Amino acid sequence: MSYGQGGPQSQWDPWKPNSQQPWTSADDGRTPDWAALAEASETRNRRRRLFFIGGGVLATVAVGTAVAMGVVSANGSDGANRPTSSLPASGGLPSTSADPSFAPTSAPPPLDPKEFIASKAKDTAPNGPDLLFPGTQLTMGSAVYKKGPKADSTTCTSGVQGTLPQVLTANDCTRLMRITYTKDNIAVTVGVAVFDTEAQALKVKSQADNKSIVKALTGGGVKPFCAGSICRSTTNSYGRYAYFTITGFTDAKDVTTKDTAVFKAGDDLAEFTFQRIRQRGEAQASAAANN
Repeated sequence: MSYGQGGPQSQWDPWKPNSQQPWTSADDGRTPDWAALAEASETRNRRRRLFFIGGGVLATVAVGTAVAMGVVSANGSDGANRPTSSLPASGGLPSTSADPSFAPTSAPPPLDPKEFIASKAKDTAPNGPDLLFPGTQLTMGSAVYKKGPKADSTTCTSGVQGTLPQVLTANDCTRLMRITYTKDNIAVTVGVAVFDTEAQALKVKSQADNKSIVKALTGGGVKPFCAGSICRSTTNSYGRYAYFTITGFTDAKDVTTKDTAVFKAGDDLAEFTFQRIRQRGEAQASAAANN
């Protein structure tokens, strides 16, 4: 190291406190070394940039570490926020949008009207010729039949003939109702035999033959018919009722297969009797359903 005028000199360090700047005092007449000053300023700015860049990297590393720690903490053993892969399948999750379900319900089956006319135990409604055959006449299609005399007896054999008395007695007939309808010179008597059970009425139907005949009911303006002439008869049953018809001419003429009006009259009264017995069951079933 050499010493020149003005005493000893040392290299200026911008980061060292109290270091001498690269120029002499003003009284020596020398100018500052501008190149050295510029180089020193550039060196200082470069160091500052490196400092800020290094600090930014450290800050980024710190934030990354914080985020990683946060994720690890969230994925802890408490299971509060498990990743999707660890959750149960969607089928195992409870549904919050499903509609509530209820056990199926069904209305009770309707009452069977036939049950109410199949046995004495259920067939308890009042009965009689005028209840079973109301009014003064009946209409079936275009045919109008006038209501005539009626009869009602607990002695079933008094109103039948041929083989029918024996059949009714064997099956414990309890009541026989008869009624007559007329149209022009044709008369029809309907007989309704009552039993305690449907089985008894069915036996009467199966045991009756072509000689099992209900007696024609006359009087009250109805002339005698079927007293010795050939007439047409039918037998049927429904529920605990067996019903019969006998149809003929009021002028004592025999019925032949060509007398379709006689056959139609007998069929109309048999159909009307069936309907009335069935309606009796329907009325009692309806009343029971409403109670």
